[in-house]
Amino acid sequence: MAEEELLQDSKVNHPSPKPANHSLQFVEVQCTSSGEIRRFANGTDARFALSLINRKVGKKFPLASHIEAAKEKEVPVSFGPGAILVDYGDGWKLQTVTESEGTFMPEQRKSRIPSAEGLHEETNIEDGIIKTDITMGYIGKILLAFVIMFVIGAFFTLALENLPRFLLFINSSMQ
Repeated sequence: MAEEELLQDSKVNHPSPKPANHSLQFVEVQCTSSGEIRRFANGTDARFALSLINRKVGKKFPLASHIEAAKEKEVPVSFGPGAILVDYGDGWKLQTVTESEGTFMPEQRKSRIPSAEGLHEETNIEDGIIKTDITMGYIGKILLAFVIMFVIGAFFTLALENLPRFLLFINSSMQ
């Protein structure tokens, strides 16, 4: 008897997707950081929707970490990366959750590289590409390092070529 009550309570609090409505062929997801609403076709993967939203948001707003269905006075339903976006009906709305609001943090889009002399204060890491400011002074320092390297190489080459003559000179002067 007690088990039946628990099952009924759990069924009442869990939303179920509304039946397919042929007039509504898309789901709407509200981006909480930018306030814009994006529409996706029924059956859209949450990972695709999230990547598209984050790409459109750009650098102006925080990135979204995941998508959830929310309703007032209800526990939100979070969509995992492989989940299909579903509209749960009246009162429920799909929305993004930003990194600062979310419970888990996806990969950081910006990372700070510790500053040292000669390094830039901040380096952006986006999509696996490190973007830095390359100045003429930086290129000049690299070229100067190559010139010094070749001069030192030439010095050691000449020294090693003339080493046998130098040793003979030392031996003949000692006798």
